[in-house]
Amino acid sequence: MKKRLPKILLNFVCTLTYIFLLAPIIVILSSSLTKTEYIVFPPEGLTLRWYTELINHPEFMESLMLSVTVALGTALISMVIGTLASLAVVRHEFAAKALIVQLIGSPLLIPSVVFAVALLQFYSWIGMATSPFALIIGHVIISVPFVMRLVVASLVGFNQSIEQAAMNLGASNSRVFFQITLPVIKSGVIGGAIFAFITSFDDLTIALFIISTDVVTLPVRIFTYMQYQYDPIITSVSSVIIIITIVLMIFIERILGVGKMFASSGK
Repeated sequence: MKKRLPKILLNFVCTLTYIFLLAPIIVILSSSLTKTEYIVFPPEGLTLRWYTELINHPEFMESLMLSVTVALGTALISMVIGTLASLAVVRHEFAAKALIVQLIGSPLLIPSVVFAVALLQFYSWIGMATSPFALIIGHVIISVPFVMRLVVASLVGFNQSIEQAAMNLGASNSRVFFQITLPVIKSGVIGGAIFAFITSFDDLTIALFIISTDVVTLPVRIFTYMQYQYDPIITSVSSVIIIITIVLMIFIERILGVGKMFASSGK
């Protein structure tokens, strides 16, 4: 019994942790199906009415398209910058290398509100108007560390002798990268891009500061809508975001095996 006690306690703690993480998601998803005119849990009846109501609210669809566009731009730019930075960090020694690595990861240590205020002040100082591109820049800064984390994990166990053999046979640097290096580290690159997409798509704090009447992302639209109304359309929109995020996370874990990459990099 004494030998089984630690395992029982571990299972109990893990179960509580799962419940703590999943309970808010379950509440949101189930509340979006209620027949009432207000948010209630457990739902009173089941209906998809509040999902069809989104058709009557084009502002949500416009914000959704904007969020997807910004997230795709963030994912693409972060993927390129993060991959190149990872190659430089893993394969080259240069002055202030440790300082640069810490600088790249610093946005994860700074409170998002502080970072958003600083970004807004910087944009005001240089005279940059509020635009989707300005928002993408802010999201790229906080997304690059996630991309680097995965790409560096892919590069750690990479055998560079394969690249050297290809170069000895006359292959150019670009051909070696696209035909040898990139296929090997593609799981880390794609996984990092998806993490960047999710980070940008779900962001509220930075987008709340870098918005105008023409630049309103979906999380900001939900936030402002809740200040005046509290009907289940909010939970239906939130459910769409949750479902998109869950699908992307399942893709990362099942298809790319990011969980194994983290485990191997932590050894």
